[in-house]
Amino acid sequence: MNAPRTVEGLSRQDMAAILAVTRALAAPFDLLTMLAEVTAAACRVLHAERSSVWLHDAVSDELVLEVASDIRQVRVAVGTGLVGTCARDHQLINVPDCYADPRFDPSVDRRSGFRTRCSLTLPLIDHKGQLVGVMQVLNKDRGVFDASGEALAEALAAQCAVALARVRMTEAMIEGEKMRRELELARVVQISSLPSVMPSIAGYEMHATFLPASLTGGDTYDLSVIDQGLLVVIGDATGHGIAPALSVTQMHAMLRMAFRLGADLETAFRQVNDQLAETLPASRFVTAFIGLLDVVAHRVRFLSGGQGPILHFQAAAGACLAYKATSFPMGAMPVSTLRPAVEIDLAPGDMLVLLTDGIYEYEDPDGVQFGVQRVEQVLRSYHREGAAALSGRLLEAVRVFARGAPQDDDVTMVLVKRDAAP
Repeated sequence: MNAPRTVEGLSRQDMAAILAVTRALAAPFDLLTMLAEVTAAACRVLHAERSSVWLHDAVSDELVLEVASDIRQVRVAVGTGLVGTCARDHQLINVPDCYADPRFDPSVDRRSGFRTRCSLTLPLIDHKGQLVGVMQVLNKDRGVFDASGEALAEALAAQCAVALARVRMTEAMIEGEKMRRELELARVVQISSLPSVMPSIAGYEMHATFLPASLTGGDTYDLSVIDQGLLVVIGDATGHGIAPALSVTQMHAMLRMAFRLGADLETAFRQVNDQLAETLPASRFVTAFIGLLDVVAHRVRFLSGGQGPILHFQAAAGACLAYKATSFPMGAMPVSTLRPAVEIDLAPGDMLVLLTDGIYEYEDPDGVQFGVQRVEQVLRSYHREGAAALSGRLLEAVRVFARGAPQDDDVTMVLVKRDAAP
């Protein structure tokens, strides 16, 4: 796959529209309803006459046209036509004049009476890298699809693939016991949104741990390299179970979308917060740390919606600095003004330590909480160890402290450590 395109000069209205699509696709759908939502969104966002989604039939290795206004159940072999070529090569295809392109198959036009002029054809790849289908957008209003349109289409296709995989998982589990099926599905969706591997960055080591208190949890995290730097996220939604899991998954998806579309830290925070404020019930919100690490300047800039304390372990001093949240929890209300982002310089051996309440508020049998001071003590004692080993030390300290008390809250930890000076 090519590197994702970015959109230059994206307006606030365009970004809000894309995030609204992301929010809509996080809602529960049956397959046909979800596909209809995708095709309508593609036409609306890309200013096109028509959009269609072709699903990949892995058994026959064919693409099946499921949603179009005037024709259904067309089958095309992978490798045939524009959609088949796109499916085979896993590459976006932008054709300004379809009838001049030898890969174009006009048979669907003949069956439907539609005249295809220009097209964008995009593979739909799920989080495991597997082809799930192809999205095709036809006939842009006034002209042809440009690089900006390609970037918007790729962003939409990425969300479509996630939504499609989620719907298919839902249908596959429909025979199971209802509540357990829903919980298992929410867990699969939630886990699939987390990074499968840690980024590899010279001079840094990082580790993340996610231990939900039940089958699903209200926590999330992200560690990924984007154009703006290393994105570091940790989030905690109110409550437990399916609803909080979907809340943090929705926030996670919108954040990735905003940064993919070129947003800076402040714009992404504001846009996602305001979208969540429109979506979440009044009693629900998400505490979240959102930071960008410049690995050349060794500087972290972050905003925190209700998430804290944010710990900066300073190796030279052998002590922690603790930072409070910069604003109220995300989704609680629209943002009118933002405090300036906090900046942290990471010296050799320093660590950024992000923990959810499941660590700080873990109680022993007497109702005493583990607390910030015990966390800092573990960091002081073992800060020379690697990030993964240090995470294990924290979990072991909590286990010993708990003396068998059950885990009542989700536990999520993100550690980013700069290598010590040689």
